[in-house]
Amino acid sequence: MATRKSVEDFLAQCEDTIRYAQEQITIGRQQEHYNATEYTDALEQLEERVNDLAHLALSCNGQQREQLHRMRLQLQQLQNDLTLDENIIQEYK
Repeated sequence: MATRKSVEDFLAQCEDTIRYAQEQITIGRQQEHYNATEYTDALEQLEERVNDLAHLALSCNGQQREQLHRMRLQLQQLQNDLTLDENIIQEYK
């Protein structure tokens, strides 16, 4: 079973990843294709967090799974936003 601290630490990592991804969306919209490396890095970090979340959820109790589920929704929404923005940016190159 996952400890409360391990779940809290993981959720903090997710929050950091979300902030980074949101920054990259903002920068990507301003600079278009000039931050491609960071943009890709943000997508990779989001994917890694979603995968880690799935593994952690297997050893959590119901309340922890609910917290992780809400976080997964946020992470996946950002993945979608980054992917859609990247496609929009690519159209203008």
